[in-house]
Amino acid sequence: MARYTGPSCRLCRREGAKLFLKGARCNSEKCAFERRPFIPGDHGSARGFRKRLSDYGIHLREKQKVRRIYGILEKQFRKYFKMAAKKSGVTGENLLQFLETRLDNVVYRMGFAPSRKSSRQIIRHGHIRVNGRKVNIPSFLVHPEDEIEIKEKSRQLPIIQEAIEATTEVGSIEWFEVEKDNFKGKILSIPSREQIPLDIDERLIVEYYSK
Repeated sequence: MARYTGPSCRLCRREGAKLFLKGARCNSEKCAFERRPFIPGDHGSARGFRKRLSDYGIHLREKQKVRRIYGILEKQFRKYFKMAAKKSGVTGENLLQFLETRLDNVVYRMGFAPSRKSSRQIIRHGHIRVNGRKVNIPSFLVHPEDEIEIKEKSRQLPIIQEAIEATTEVGSIEWFEVEKDNFKGKILSIPSREQIPLDIDERLIVEYYSK
């Protein structure tokens, strides 16, 4: 299955929730979900109407919502689920920890990119270093004590400068620390479920793949 290349706002409308796929635009008056909070397409035009979902549909939508938040393809997502199931602990929490510690998510969370999509682009173009070495793989998993920084020659890029200026929530995240002035951050620990700010029920995803 190819990566989705259509309008990002349609995904939010389809899932019935803000997925924050377009950075600052999601918090502005231009947010399509705020203006049209119904399913896209002809059948969604009945304002506010949503078809009642079956148990399977509820599980599917929760899985799709998380997959779209992180920009993961189905094959990748299933791989992370298998890794989470093999790891000791709670499978749902393990899954979210793998997704949160992807480099593209970390760069976004640290405020170096306005969205995860932009973060993947920044990483692929070689603007990110991990422990002093260039890493251009968005799915790279970080670990405690890893240091992430913007390459010195890339620090004046408008997309990075604007993201850093617009970031307000970095200080509230406890599993890493960020030095904005030095364009770097450090992973302090693997995030617990309480430290992952997602309004989702990961148990539904576990049940979806367990059927």
